Amino acid sequence: MPRPMTGRRRLVIGVAALAVTALMSSACSGAGGGSSGGAATVNVLMVNNPQMVDLQKLTADNFTKQTGINVKFTVLPENDVRDKISQEFSSQAGQYDVATLSNYEIPFYAKNGWLAPLDSYVAADPGFDQADVLKPMTESLTGSDGKLYGEPFYGESSFLMYRKDVLQAKGITMPAKPTWQQVADIAAAVDGAQPDMKGICLRGQPGWGEVMAPLTTVWNTFGGGWFDQGWRPMLTSPQTVAATQFYVNLVRQHGEAGAPQAGFTECLNNFEQSKVAMWYDATSAAGSLEGPGSPVAGKVGYVPAPVVNTPSSGWLYTWAWSIQKASKNADASWKFISWASSKQYEQLVGAQLGWPRAPAGKRASTYATPEYLAAAGAFASATKQAIESVDPGNPGTQPRPTIGIQFVDIPEFADLGTQVSQKISSAIAGQTDVSAALTDSQGLADKVAAKYRR
Repeated sequence: MPRPMTGRRRLVIGVAALAVTALMSSACSGAGGGSSGGAATVNVLMVNNPQMVDLQKLTADNFTKQTGINVKFTVLPENDVRDKISQEFSSQAGQYDVATLSNYEIPFYAKNGWLAPLDSYVAADPGFDQADVLKPMTESLTGSDGKLYGEPFYGESSFLMYRKDVLQAKGITMPAKPTWQQVADIAAAVDGAQPDMKGICLRGQPGWGEVMAPLTTVWNTFGGGWFDQGWRPMLTSPQTVAATQFYVNLVRQHGEAGAPQAGFTECLNNFEQSKVAMWYDATSAAGSLEGPGSPVAGKVGYVPAPVVNTPSSGWLYTWAWSIQKASKNADASWKFISWASSKQYEQLVGAQLGWPRAPAGKRASTYATPEYLAAAGAFASATKQAIESVDPGNPGTQPRPTIGIQFVDIPEFADLGTQVSQKISSAIAGQTDVSAALTDSQGLADKVAAKYRR
C-alpha cells in the first residue's frame, strides 16, 4: 500500500503530561467488557513501521506508568503481520486484543464479525474528541452497519510533488489544481532540464499497493474503475483503457529509468537525487523530502492530485487500531487505543522525539499546532487538503459497489490487484500492450465479481 506516513501535533510537555493523566484516568465502558484495572495486559499485534516502533518505546514510561496497564507488542513486517492478523482474527483465537489494520481490511473484517465496535467507548470518552478526527478517516473505518471499528494512528492521501526551481528555470508555473494533461505537458517540457533528469516518477512496480495505488486514482478521475455498482468489471471500459494508456505512455515517455521496478522507495530516491522533476505519490513522502539532510528540502512544491473528470483524485490510507471481538480485555484495549490515537500522544512524540516524527494525517488539530506547522509548514496544509477532499464512498464518476479509492474493499482484492498489477507492469516494460493487459484483467475481475453479483 502507500507508504508509512509521518505526522506531528500540539501543546507543551507539561500540559501534555497532565492531559495524558486525565485521559488515562477517565472511565471507559462499552461493548466487549473486560478488566481495565492495574493488572490488565493488552496484547498488541502491529506492523513494524517507524511510527509504531516509536510508540513501542514510549508506552511503558507513559501509558503504563499512568494507567498500570501493561502492553505486550508483537511487531512484524507488513506482509507477515497481515497474514498473522488474518489468521488470528478469522479464528477469533483471542490471543491478541488489538491489531493494526488499514482502512482496506477494517470494513470487511467488521462485516465478518471479527471486530468489536468502538462507538460506545467513544461516547463515554469525550476527551478523545472523535470530531477532531478527519471525516474521511472516520468514514473509511466505519462498517456497513454504520458502526465505528477503528481509530487511525496516522493517515495519508496523495498529491503531486514538483521541483519549484526546475519549473521556474523553464518559465513554467504549476497550476494550483493541475489536470493530468497539464502534468503530462509539464513532464515533457522539463524532461532533460538537468543532466539525467526525467519529467516525472510514477510507480510501475507490481503490487496492489504499488503501481495499482496511483493508477487506480487515475482510473477514477478519467471515469473508469474496477467495478460498477452492479459488480460488472470496468477494466475494458473506454475510460479505464484511456486512463491506463495515458499512465503507461507518460511513464514510458517521460518517466524514471527502471520504471517497471520502481515503487515508493525508488521514486523517493529518484526525486531526492534530482533524477526526476515531478512525482505523484503519497503525502507521507513530504516528511522525507523536507527532512534534515534532504538535498531537495525547500525546493519542492505540493499541489493536489491531478484530475480529469472529478473534483479530486487523491487516495486515502491509514494504519488504524482495532479490537478483536474475542478479546477479554476490551476496556483496557480501548484505553490503549484512545491514548495511541490521541492529541496528547502526538504532543508527547513532538516533545520527546521531534514534531516531524509525530503521527499526523488524522486530526484537524494537528494542522493548527504551531510546533507542527513550524516543522512541516511546506506541506502540512496540502496534506490536510488532500485528505479532506477525498470521498471513499464515491471516488469516481459513477456509484461503486463498495467503499475504497485506490482499492476495492473485498478480501479478494489483494490477490486480484496483484495479478492485474503484474500485467500493467509488463505493459510499462513494453512486454505487452495495454489492450491485452486489460482484456486479461477483465477476465480475472469477472471471476471475482461473479459471486457478488449472485
